[in-house]
Amino acid sequence: MADKRQSYHETFKVSGDEIVAKIKEIIKEGNARRIIIKNDKEETIMEFPLTIGAIGVLLIPIYAAVGTLAALAMDYTIVVEKRESTE
Repeated sequence: MADKRQSYHETFKVSGDEIVAKIKEIIKEGNARRIIIKNDKEETIMEFPLTIGAIGVLLIPIYAAVGTLAALAMDYTIVVEKRESTE
């Protein structure tokens, strides 16, 4: 049986003080498969996959790493890979 899910990307521009809240919002939506964070030069500085069912304690290291970026007070681009069913 063929996999009917397709991937697409959404991009968000955020400042350092907004990044943690935006990542939490994206994770809460539940359909993100991977999050990539890029700096203002479009260089990837962090990338992490999200698995189905990743909740609670498993997300703490992600929030800590993203919180470190917030301290740098730069502008970031968040690229979110999502899966959508075509059924």
